[in-house]
Amino acid sequence: MPVISMFYGLIVSLYYFDNKQHHLPHIHVSYSGQEAVFSIETGELIDGSLPKAKQKLVEAWIELRREDLMADWQLAINGQKIFPIDPLK
Repeated sequence: MPVISMFYGLIVSLYYFDNKQHHLPHIHVSYSGQEAVFSIETGELIDGSLPKAKQKLVEAWIELRREDLMADWQLAINGQKIFPIDPLK
């Protein structure tokens, strides 16, 4: 599970060949033992949970980095090398 970004204690990952579990482009985010899955296309939480303030940070980051996330998603589902994405600053 490659890590694509880290900010404010959040670790954002994409799994290779992970287009079957949720059937849509998504990222996995972990924070302090909690796990969540977010849609790249909408930024919505689709599974798991995070503290509300951390969830808002992830949603804002997805909004800012959606194009890069979609590019990495396409690479990941094809088993190709993905690239780091700038953190939220």
